[in-house]
Amino acid sequence: MANNIFLKLLRVPPSTQFACLRSGRSLRKKAAALTAAGSRLSCSNPPPEKISRYPIPYKKDLPYDIVVLMEEVESKGGFLPNVFKVLSHRPAEFRAFFAYYNELMNKDTGRLTKAERELIVVATSSYNKCLYCVVSHGALHRIYSKKPTLSDQVVVNYKNAELTPREHAMLDFAMAVCRSDTITDEHFRSLEEVGFDREDAWDIAAIAAFFAMSNRLAHLTDMRPNLEFFNMGRVPRDKSKNKAEDDL
Repeated sequence: MANNIFLKLLRVPPSTQFACLRSGRSLRKKAAALTAAGSRLSCSNPPPEKISRYPIPYKKDLPYDIVVLMEEVESKGGFLPNVFKVLSHRPAEFRAFFAYYNELMNKDTGRLTKAERELIVVATSSYNKCLYCVVSHGALHRIYSKKPTLSDQVVVNYKNAELTPREHAMLDFAMAVCRSDTITDEHFRSLEEVGFDREDAWDIAAIAAFFAMSNRLAHLTDMRPNLEFFNMGRVPRDKSKNKAEDDL
């Protein structure tokens, strides 16, 4: 395809074609030169980014509602997270996945903040060795918490991270669920001592359980995080610059 595009861009003008018709040898040389140049261009292009071992569908082949969601996410965030592309391989499962994701991570009820929800994902995904979720949800935690280093500390060892007693208790419970420990009343009491109730415990456990599945799907598909995630939230935004841009 690259060769064809290159040849169209460098199509021989009519006057040259007429001259070449009188000399078949000259035409063959020119065509060979163009083909060789096209091959060089094709070889110099970097290979497409590999984000999954499963095929990524073209948008034109996806159901309308999934395309609308993808375009909305990309418009708001500036890029489309690779999890949307990878899971679109199975549209019905895509819908179920993101419906439950939104219910767990974006609801307004309960005592968990958005930053706390993301911290649960980072800690449990680190235990499950999931590169995609550690990187992407570490970025979201940095944005929600305004703490550029805490998620990195949690990835290495949450017990030594600069956490509040509330965050420690929350992650202790999340990790017990992640490891499939036997949950006892003592686990609930530890949460209640820092202000959580049993509904909050369900939320913590559900997030840990849901992302245990997500981590394993990421392993299965060899899902790769977008490069944009790595730097998100690490450097505070220059508010004066943003205001100046808004005034333009």
